[in-house]
Amino acid sequence: MSKIVWGLVVAVAATCAAATPAGAAISAPSVTSTATTVTYQVAYTGTPAFARVYVDVDRNAGTGFAQTGVGADYLLENGSLHRHAGGGWAWTSVKSVPFTLSGGTARWTVERADIGEQASPNDADAVFQVESPLETSAKLTYSYTGGGGGSGTVYEPSTALIANPERGLYHHTQDCDKADFSAAALRQYRESQGITLVMCVFYLAEYKASPIAQTALDRLGRQFAAARAAGVKLVLRFAYTASDTGDDAPKDRVLGHLDQLAPYLSGNADVIGVVQAGFIGAWGEWYYTRNFGNAGTVTSADWANRKAVVDKLLSVLPATRSVQLRTPKIKRTLYAGGAARLGHHNDCFLASPDDFGTYENTAVEYPYLEAETRTAPMGGETCAQNAPRSDCPTATAELSRFHWSYLNTDYQQTVLQSWAAQGCLADVTNRLGYRFTLRDGTFPATAARGSGLAVRIGLTNDGYAATVNPRNVALVLRNTSTGAVTRVPLNADPRTWLPGAITVAQTVVVPSSLAPGTYALLLELADPALPTRPEYSVRTANNGLWDAATGLNDLRHAVVVS
Repeated sequence: MSKIVWGLVVAVAATCAAATPAGAAISAPSVTSTATTVTYQVAYTGTPAFARVYVDVDRNAGTGFAQTGVGADYLLENGSLHRHAGGGWAWTSVKSVPFTLSGGTARWTVERADIGEQASPNDADAVFQVESPLETSAKLTYSYTGGGGGSGTVYEPSTALIANPERGLYHHTQDCDKADFSAAALRQYRESQGITLVMCVFYLAEYKASPIAQTALDRLGRQFAAARAAGVKLVLRFAYTASDTGDDAPKDRVLGHLDQLAPYLSGNADVIGVVQAGFIGAWGEWYYTRNFGNAGTVTSADWANRKAVVDKLLSVLPATRSVQLRTPKIKRTLYAGGAARLGHHNDCFLASPDDFGTYENTAVEYPYLEAETRTAPMGGETCAQNAPRSDCPTATAELSRFHWSYLNTDYQQTVLQSWAAQGCLADVTNRLGYRFTLRDGTFPATAARGSGLAVRIGLTNDGYAATVNPRNVALVLRNTSTGAVTRVPLNADPRTWLPGAITVAQTVVVPSSLAPGTYALLLELADPALPTRPEYSVRTANNGLWDAATGLNDLRHAVVVS
């Protein structure tokens, strides 16, 4: 991205072809649209290196990047579309777009789905800019035309806190091995606080020289059962010590314990959000350790032993679940060629320039982690206030850049309270992990059994990350007379739905066995391991679409099947 720019604001009337004062370098901003695209155009003089459009799709100056009276949700800069990532000049690249800059005219054409445009109330704001010399237009309010007619449906976004699975703030209130979870308390987290993740650090301190006792394994089983009953999932870690003496267990003992834990992990993968590598060192964080290379002094033999633990953990954990490593160096050292099921956790986020040893070389590790976390899970906790690094601007920029899915709400309170005071905590809470917002949909009025039914569903992911674990995406047809439900799978994987615009377009086949009648269309994003539990399905960030009893999102369209 280019640098942040500030300069003279040239007053331009907010019409579709406004005049500017004599000598201005920018004039005649205009916006036109079709059913699927928006075209932005502005005239300029001179030879600017940059041409920009700031687009405020929700017409809320309090959200997005502040520019000339709008809160820009999207930025067009030359041939690239970017989405605002929170804070100040922080943008996430969405895609390249058709763009021309010649003959005194700059012109962009953008897919309407890519900017999440809302046809209710059917308008948006734009500000045009060229540089250099730097000239900026006034706010231009425009209305969309060429909509999809009777077959198109537009959805109202919501800013509410949503208790979606496997994302968001998490609670860590007790050591998981010491006392049984209360299912009622865990359910209260979800229903009253919108929290669906709970940290379970299960210490094996008594078993450094022996197998894990059955009583401990039974307790672990009860913790999984309590989470399942409550409708939450666990961020799971095993450790041997909470002391910086690093009194952990040797490699062979760890591998034996993993054999014992294997049936509990495979049998309860449905309520495991993610597993942190753990086992090694104080708190399972791999630094202070008596058996695997202490305090950063790690030999090649120590690295081999560390890798043996991770390899074993990956082998006993079902392939649908990921393991997180404590620092980028660990994965870069042990798995230089990459490993798809290995993510990252940072348990001293923002605490110092290197996050208390999380990073060794940010120039290398930041781009590495940014790329890694597009497809691998990222989470953790803060551990010390360190202003200004721990303040909102850096926090929101790095949460977005590194695609954070979850964050401890119980620690560190000074940092979290500072975010609340500075005004970003609510936004962080909403954007951790995924936040899928239905924007628009196009569906036919009729369909025939055994024939195709073409659907197009436009969404945006307004969160920091894609989903961590698999999801079944289905178009649901519900008979408006009988209530009978038929699910038709869609070829979509929410683990690939990174922040920005998403379009699901597919022609599905209406089952030949379907009874004739009128069917409401709904969208389901179910957990394949818990398909009958609606609290584990994904709710879109919209008003009036969610059915908590079924876990379905209403697409507000009916089709007559003959």
